[in-house]
Amino acid sequence: MNAILKKAPPPSFDGMHEAFARQQAAFAADMNPSHAVRLERLDRLLAMTERIAPALEAAVSADFGHRSGHVTRLADVMMVTAAIKHARRRLKSWMKVRRAPTALAFRPGSNRIAPQPLGVVGVVSPWNYPYQLAMGPAVAAIAAGNRVMIKPSELTPRVAGLMRQAVAESFATEELTVITGGTEVGTAFVSMPFDHLLFTGSTAVGRQVALAAAANLTPVTLELGGKSPAILGPQVDMAQAASRLVMGKLFNAGQTCIAPDYVAVQRQAVDAFVQAMRREVERQYPAIAANPDYTAIVSERHLARLRVLLDDARKLGALIVPLHPEGIDAAGGTRKLGPALVLNATDGMKIMQEEIFGPLLPVMAYDTVDDVISYVNRHDRPLALYWFGTCSGDRDKVLARTISGGVTINDCMWHFGQEELPFGGVGASGMGAYHGEYGFRTFSKHKPVFHQSALSGTRLLQPPYGRTFDIMSKVLRIIT
Repeated sequence: MNAILKKAPPPSFDGMHEAFARQQAAFAADMNPSHAVRLERLDRLLAMTERIAPALEAAVSADFGHRSGHVTRLADVMMVTAAIKHARRRLKSWMKVRRAPTALAFRPGSNRIAPQPLGVVGVVSPWNYPYQLAMGPAVAAIAAGNRVMIKPSELTPRVAGLMRQAVAESFATEELTVITGGTEVGTAFVSMPFDHLLFTGSTAVGRQVALAAAANLTPVTLELGGKSPAILGPQVDMAQAASRLVMGKLFNAGQTCIAPDYVAVQRQAVDAFVQAMRREVERQYPAIAANPDYTAIVSERHLARLRVLLDDARKLGALIVPLHPEGIDAAGGTRKLGPALVLNATDGMKIMQEEIFGPLLPVMAYDTVDDVISYVNRHDRPLALYWFGTCSGDRDKVLARTISGGVTINDCMWHFGQEELPFGGVGASGMGAYHGEYGFRTFSKHKPVFHQSALSGTRLLQPPYGRTFDIMSKVLRIIT
């Protein structure tokens, strides 16, 4: 769902509400699937993913106008299969009922924490990594024992259709189902009384999703975006930083929610940075228009939006520096936009106010690391932050004095691929987290259970109140 939510549609879209009712009934009949059942569902999802991988690569490329199969294989297929395998290995330990400490006053009673599925989980996924951002949350929800409904983006209709068909062939509707359609379907979807709803997309739409979910008191996980900074410290290996920034920024042509959205460079190092970026772009992408490794912008509307950002920055005094000899608009008719730096970027420019989602990188010159920290903290909290440099003191200062969804040190984006780390935003970049055990926790109710002992002294606290109660209350004040 990529457009702003509109007026609620009629009550039924292509069996969506029927599927929701079937999932609710199935969950009521089996509210805590066994370890074996969950493993079997994960196995089917793994087999399905591996089976459709070639078709998925073709569908993504067709929806984008062109995207390398290597990008889809790495970001969509491999990320999902890795998540499934990680969950399979650790699922038994995640499902265990755990002992919890018991206060002295309540012994010999004992505490337990029992993870329990929530019920029916809704997942709203975006277009930029259309399979991974749909099935990644589904992996966690299935591992936690839930039923799952997915609403993929209408901007990648071939992928959405492929997922719908593949899921229908591999899963019963009451286990996992995919609902396709446009904005009105998305509006109806997020308005249903899910037991949890995960949305990945823009901050603007995320706000409206949260409002729709609030009407049902549906808890939400919002994976949004924002202006993720890359900070090059005073002591930085410029060639290495440029190599990794080019990979992170131009992967999927910048159409990544955790791509660096601007880079802060020491004022005296800006020229060296520009030259290093030019060399690295030409090394990784010898060509743009005819290069099968370089991704097209997903739609004409998004391409026009990026050109508006460039025109606005240029009019307000920015210097646009193409990073490839083919220039920015050399790939006419292919929706491929050449990479460029935007020097002298200021807060008054749209490119510094909006998430870019393209191969354009504003450069902010700074004098001290404290200046950069102050700038980051004056703006919305970003989904990601990247620090490049060898000075541990400056690095630790940035880590301690900024708040962001996640961090990668001396590289870009790789914190996303760590199944042992939570992934999620903070503030305007989102709320909640998933991946690995953190996803299992997100889609579970961790039920607290107190087991009372036959030898409990709580009877001494029962009415009628008098001297016994007074003595016991004094004892409790001492031991608690």
